[in-house]
Order: sequence, then structure tokens, then C-alpha cells
Amino acid sequence: MHPETVPTPSPWRRRKLLALAASSGLLALSFASMAQTAYPSKPVRVLIPGGAGSGPDTLTRLLTSKLADLWGQPVVAENVVGAGGNIGHERAAKSPPDGHTLLMGMIGPMAINPALMEGRLGFDPIKDLQPISMVVRYPNLLVVHPGLPFKSLTDLINHAKANPGKLRYGTPGSGTTPHLSAVMLSQMAGIQMLEVPYKSSAQMTTDLIAGHIDLMFLNPGAVLQHVKAGTLRALAITSENRQAYAADIPTMAESRLPGYELSSWFGLFAPAGTPAALISRVNADLIKVMNMPDVQQQLASRGDEVFYNSPEQASAFLRAEIAKWDRVIKTARIKAD
Repeated sequence: MHPETVPTPSPWRRRKLLALAASSGLLALSFASMAQTAYPSKPVRVLIPGGAGSGPDTLTRLLTSKLADLWGQPVVAENVVGAGGNIGHERAAKSPPDGHTLLMGMIGPMAINPALMEGRLGFDPIKDLQPISMVVRYPNLLVVHPGLPFKSLTDLINHAKANPGKLRYGTPGSGTTPHLSAVMLSQMAGIQMLEVPYKSSAQMTTDLIAGHIDLMFLNPGAVLQHVKAGTLRALAITSENRQAYAADIPTMAESRLPGYELSSWFGLFAPAGTPAALISRVNADLIKVMNMPDVQQQLASRGDEVFYNSPEQASAFLRAEIAKWDRVIKTARIKAD
């Protein structure tokens, strides 16, 4: 039929069509609104890739209690241990994408292990999981035995250059952030140090205090008490900026190594395919919780830096972290233990 032969609807017919279109639009908006306000329609699980009392466990339980109050539904923190957190991440990746299973994701399985394990991870952090927001991050402190003559990072680097392979640093495991902190120092400063592996951070700290090793990197919560007591000396912190709880300790970047930055982090994730409206809803409510004064106070007491953002910003951050650690690990030819 030619365009000019198409019949023109009568005024009554046009009004009927417009009313139907308006009704359909309102109906669609109503369904969308119902879908958003109905969430969550049942208890929400947040998988914790760590044991009871661990860093991700205490953090998650603090947040889930607040989210439960907001949502009027139980928010259950569920510990899934094993394989350095990989099992918990894999279980989350294979869960239904309906917003009722979430994950407290960690830097190791999400950003370090893709390069460290080379295809043996069991999930793809980019394809199988969807960022909601980062949550917190915290740096490591570079600490040395107080009997050593190093007063600054420059002193340590100069000594290492003059004595290649002589400085002994402790590490609680290949691919951990304390290990990678030392690897980054070696790469960026052009020095060689001797790695001394330990089964636990506690034993590593004890040996450093006793002088059996020369230095290590570890989170402030584990070593700041020893720095204040004088049994360890802090030379630098790995964060981008100085931290309020250690304002007199310079960053690695300002000390000698511009561009050096390393922070462990936790972020909230959902299975890939979770509707965008649910991701936005959880993001908004999580940020409300993160801004509660009592939550901020408790996080500060742990040495955590509040670090929330949009799903898009969290996704960009994750991709940058994966690329960063891929370069560091492959340059150093590090393999999983």
C-alpha cells in the first residue's frame, strides 16, 4: 500500500491510541517500580571468602547488620573458606543473578590470582562477577629491625644497591600483598633482596623483632603497636597518601619511589547478569551504611579507609588492578605456592 492511501485515524481513534500508549507507559513504570521496591523479597546471603574473625568476616558482619535494618529482611553473612578465598568467589560467580547472593570480594582472588594461577582460578573476575562498589582499602607498612642503621627508605635502597641479595625480607606467602609490596620495591628501586618465606604473619613478625630477618611489609593493624613500642621501625607506608593514624610515616612514593602504591581492598560484588536496577539499589544502600557515623568510627578503628564508588567506577578500578598485578607478577615470574 502506498503511503498516501493509508487511512487517517479518526479523532476518537487517535484519543484511544494515545490513552492506550499512556496506560502502557504507566504500567511499565509501575512494574519497574514494583521490581525495585520489592527487593529484597527474601533473605540475602553475603558470601565471605574467609573464616570467622578474619578481616573480611568482621567487615561483612558490620555492614550486613545495617543493611538488614534498611531492607527489613535478614542479611546472612556466610563464611566460605578454602583455596585462599577462591572457593567463595567461585561459588558467588555461579549463584543466581537475582540480587539475593552477594560477595565480599578480595584483592587476592579478584586481581592478583588471575595472573598468579594462569587459568586455574575457576571463575573470571570480569565476566562472572559484577562490581557493586568498593568498600574499604588499607595499605602495608614497611618496617625494619630497629638495630639496623636505616632511618629512611633511601637509606635502605642505598644499602641494598651496595649489598645486592643481602637484605632479608619476610613474606607470609607467594602472591600475598606483603610479598608483592617487596617485589614492587625491588622492581621500582632496581635492587635485589633475599625472600624468606613464612607460614604465618605472626611468626614473621616475631622473627623480625628478634633480628632473624631485616624487613617486611605488613598491614598497620598488625605492626603499628610494635612501631609505637620501639621494637620495630617504620620507614614508609604503601598507600597513595599519608594516613591519619600514622601521619608521621611518609609514603613510599614521596620517600623515593614516585608512582608506588599498594593497598589491599574489599569490595561488594554480585553474580554477572544481576539486573542493573538491583545493582544501583544495593550500591545506594551500601553507601548510606558506609556514611553512618558509627560505621565510619568502627572502620577507622580497624585502620580501614572508607572507599566506596559507583558500579562503573568500581569496574574500572578492578580492571586497572588486574592489569597492574599482571605486569608485576609476570615481570617477577611469580608462581602460586
